[in-house]
Amino acid sequence: MALAALSALAATAVFTAPAEATVFDQGISVQPYGHISQDGKVTLSGTYHCSNPSPMGAKLQIAAAVLQDGTRLGFGGGEADCDGEEHAWQATGSLKHTPGVRPGPALAEVQLNEIHFSGLMPRSIDTVAEDRQEIELIDHG
Repeated sequence: MALAALSALAATAVFTAPAEATVFDQGISVQPYGHISQDGKVTLSGTYHCSNPSPMGAKLQIAAAVLQDGTRLGFGGGEADCDGEEHAWQATGSLKHTPGVRPGPALAEVQLNEIHFSGLMPRSIDTVAEDRQEIELIDHG
């Protein structure tokens, strides 16, 4: 029984270990407008920069979301290339299961997330840069 308790404690420690601190110059921004395509997809874009690679085993990824009238549509924007240069990013999400998003004012949220792994499983996710702003969704249908 003591061995089972120790194993449970060790497993908990793996998932609650403090994340490594990030001291790198990192930032992300979102354009003041997004697009809704004829085939029912929302696209946001902007720029990001990260000056140094992440700690060993960590990856930087972009996450985006649109909030409008109580509806939230979240989607990924891919992995970041941390070479010290400013890069453009673009992320597209489907309205198939979130039909409440339409042309007009909305809130956009974008994050540059540092994902730390323990083996193949994510151990922790730290937001190292973010931007939130009111945007206009434009219909391109």
